[in-house]
Order: sequence, then C-alpha cells, then structure tokens
Amino acid sequence: MPELPEVETTVVSIRQHLRGRRILKVWCDAPKLVRRSSFSVFSRQIRGARVLDVTRRAKNILIFLDRDRLLLVHQKMTGHFLIGKWRVRGRRVTPLSPKVLFDRVNGYIHLIFYLDDGTMLGLSDLRKFAKVILGSRHEILALPELADLGPEPLHKSFTFAQFYKTLEGQKRKVKQVLMDPYVIAGIGNIYADEILWAAKIYPARPAGSLTLSELKKIYKAMRRILKEAVRLGGTSVGDYRTPSGKEGGYASRRAVYGREGEKCPRCGTVIRRITMGGRSAHFCETCQRAPL
Repeated sequence: MPELPEVETTVVSIRQHLRGRRILKVWCDAPKLVRRSSFSVFSRQIRGARVLDVTRRAKNILIFLDRDRLLLVHQKMTGHFLIGKWRVRGRRVTPLSPKVLFDRVNGYIHLIFYLDDGTMLGLSDLRKFAKVILGSRHEILALPELADLGPEPLHKSFTFAQFYKTLEGQKRKVKQVLMDPYVIAGIGNIYADEILWAAKIYPARPAGSLTLSELKKIYKAMRRILKEAVRLGGTSVGDYRTPSGKEGGYASRRAVYGREGEKCPRCGTVIRRITMGGRSAHFCETCQRAPL
C-alpha cells in the first residue's frame, strides 16, 4: 500500500496538472470504487467542477473543488494515479502516451478524469480496492478516517515533545504504534521497518519501555527517512508508480524491508522476518537486539 512518501509524491505531481482545471467528465468500469454514492450520481455531480487544490492527509489524497466540494481518494493496496492519454472503447482501455504507460503495472486503468486542457488523470488499480468519495468539505473532513487521524510525522508542529507524549505509556509493540494512523499518520510496513532498523530498535519492543535516548533515535530516523523517501519519489516494491508511470527511487535504499535472507548492510547479519498481529516485520537481530 502506498505510504506517506508515495502519496506525497503523487499529490505534488498531480497538483501541477489539476490545479485550476475543470473536470469535463469521468469514465469508470469499476463502479464499486465510488463509495457513498452511485457512479451515475458521482459522475453527474463532479462534471464541470474546478480543481482548487490537491493535498494529502496520511495516505489520503484530498482534491478540493469549487462550490465547497471535496473529493477524497485512498489508493489502497494496488492503486496509483497516472497522468497520460488513453483511448477508451467500451471497457477496453488502450494507453497512448507516454510509453511508460505500457508497463504492465500501469495497465489496470479503471477510472479516468478528463480535464479541460486535454489532460487525463487515470487510476490504475489491479485489485480494485481504491476508494473515491465526493461530498461537501464538511462531510468529507468529518469522516472518521480523516477526523480521527494522528499528527503528520513531517509537519513542523510534530516536535519530539509531541512524539514522546504519543508513545509514552504505550503497551503495544513499537512497530504497531508507528503504523497506527490514529497515533501517527501515514507510516506503513516499509518505513516502520526502515525507521526501526536505522534507530537500532527491535520491532516487537513495547513502545512504553523505550528510553528517552531510544525515542530520540526513532524520531530522528523517522524524519530523515520519510524526507529522503519523498525526495526520491517513494518506494516501488510492488504496484506503486509515480504519476509519470515510473518507479520511485527509494527501493534501492531499503536496509531491511523485503530483504529477508539477505545481509544487513550495517553488520552483515542475515535479515530475519517475524509476524506481529498479522503483519510482517523485517529486522537485523544483531543491530536490533531483543530485550533479555
């Protein structure tokens, strides 16, 4: 699933193409993507809307429209937005340009927004789990999946003092806390693993047992790694691509995530994978020692 860096990369890119443009029409062959409305109603309501801005909250894309409307998109497991040109005939979608759209991963187009300058914004989603909701700003921002979110880890207001209070007294495992969007917004499996490796913290350690020094290491690693991943366009280890259709550049920087059986780049110990609460965690048992 795209995490904070991937969604931020997407938002920055599509904002350049969408802001100030009008949506002429929308095509979709998977109506279940549209929630809280039928596709026919959604299509009618969004036709002619002008895009004012595009922002991010956690892993959600927020497209602000005129007349006090707001479009929420969550790309879920395999969804990613693309800027390009397609020819649609019935349910058959043929990519025209750029050439990178012919990449198999970019070929599962199920939703297309047509803009007034000829630009098309397509959503490729192999599993068709993405979520699209249109409503008033008040309605959308009041949805629990937005209203109840925790702080943004890269926002300047999220100081170490706030981070400390967030984790203080937590009995859950530290990786589970980092991945809880209602505690800290936007961190998923990939970056939780990378952050804890960088900070040399065992992922199954109870968050409330961490010392002040250890928490500072996690906080610094979190800020540094997320910023670097955003700068490089995110991580493509599955279906994620940037809106230009290309892979993100952070995958080669991964130290542990998805590298089970390989050597730790810091000490050479073989990277292990364990399961916690149905999710995997990759770590180095030498660098990230479990407490005795």
